[in-house]
Amino acid sequence: MPGPDVRELHAEAVRASADLVSHVTTEDLPRPTPCADWNLSELLAHMTVQHYGFAAAARGHGADPVVWQPPAPGEDPVAAYAEAVSVVLAAFAGDGVLERAFALPEISTETTFPGRQAIAFHLVDYVVHSWDVARSLGLAVSLSPALLGYALRVAKAVPAGENRLVPGAAFGPAIEPPAGADPLDEILALLGRSPSWPD
Repeated sequence: MPGPDVRELHAEAVRASADLVSHVTTEDLPRPTPCADWNLSELLAHMTVQHYGFAAAARGHGADPVVWQPPAPGEDPVAAYAEAVSVVLAAFAGDGVLERAFALPEISTETTFPGRQAIAFHLVDYVVHSWDVARSLGLAVSLSPALLGYALRVAKAVPAGENRLVPGAAFGPAIEPPAGADPLDEILALLGRSPSWPD
């Protein structure tokens, strides 16, 4: 029996992030996050523009650097995030998107990526960012075993090396997961997050 479409798992991750972001208030925006360089406001700006960048890539415009530039902060970042979620989910739902070539210059300026792989990149990012937002707010995150199993396979394939040390890198160097780590903790550790943050 075939497994779930990567787009279904991706939509689960992104919708989970949207549900968590819906709890954010103005007073929460200065909160620290597990992304060491960003407070919650800055993390939301990054998450929002990444949706637009990947949506543009799905439509053949990912090579344009403008689509990856965070917008100026608006009055309602939660509403802006919800709109970005709608845009990326609609873009990924299009016919033929799994085979389409995505230009993702933040990953490589020398090659494009098949849509299926690009969506997997975005999926694992939003598994992690859902946790980032949840941990910043002191909330729990609930993701299905199917999503976590898929994301763990993707996380294990993310290259290590010096690219993880450059400023603004998507993921830090892998750390040792805690003993008895569940799949989410293992994903976080593989991608440089401490599952026990902020301890």
